[in-house]
Amino acid sequence: MKKSLKNIFEFLIDNRIYNKELQTRYYSGIVKPQNSKTEKVVSLLYHIANTQSQPKIDNLAEFYKKIYMNTELLNSFSGFMSVIKSNGTEMANYSGLFNGMKNQNGWGDKTSALFAKTIFHLHNNEYPTELKIWNDAPTDLENNDSFYLPVDAVIIAIFKEINPKSWNFKNVNKVIKENYSGKDIEVWDDLWFWGFISQIGTRDGRKMGWNLNKYWTLRESDKRPKMIAEIKNKSEQFLRILHDSTLHNNVYKK
Repeated sequence: MKKSLKNIFEFLIDNRIYNKELQTRYYSGIVKPQNSKTEKVVSLLYHIANTQSQPKIDNLAEFYKKIYMNTELLNSFSGFMSVIKSNGTEMANYSGLFNGMKNQNGWGDKTSALFAKTIFHLHNNEYPTELKIWNDAPTDLENNDSFYLPVDAVIIAIFKEINPKSWNFKNVNKVIKENYSGKDIEVWDDLWFWGFISQIGTRDGRKMGWNLNKYWTLRESDKRPKMIAEIKNKSEQFLRILHDSTLHNNVYKK
């Protein structure tokens, strides 16, 4: 498993530019049209909560009510943290942000991790400065701070391909954190992009393979024929790494 992760990680490192450009366009579409910090934060919260396949509407409604009752606190990272600190123990960092969001009505592990990761991206000085929202948000992972990979069905399918066992949010993140730390964990966020466009079908019927139609469903993907051909080539490279990892693990088991 460790060798498989290493090979995938090296692919992700070598091809960061593709998902970063897509993410930049995605964040820009959510944040830039908004005029105030409060509007930017609220826009992010709605977009990320809506990535859930079966959102708990009543619980989310309660969360949004709380947010709108505290809009004056949304102008800073520390203020936002004070809104979501249900027990007052969460640290004002990305680990604390994840834990605080996870305790909110209607928010689960994946969406909380996705929100924390998004806030990190917007403030880590690696994306356009006009996307920044808060002046006091941490720009790096310091003092053993970390965040979780937003694990969903796409990422679980990849881990099942490597090792056909029962995977979920917790044990995927456990394996990643056993082998990587700090900003290296953030690199693994690119796995969703390559996994999404390299899977055919849904649920248990997923198969690994370049999926042009899925690429087209990503609103922010670069639709130029030359870029599509380039992405297809990279996807096939990614799939070969997965295939080789599967073969390696099967031989090792024997």
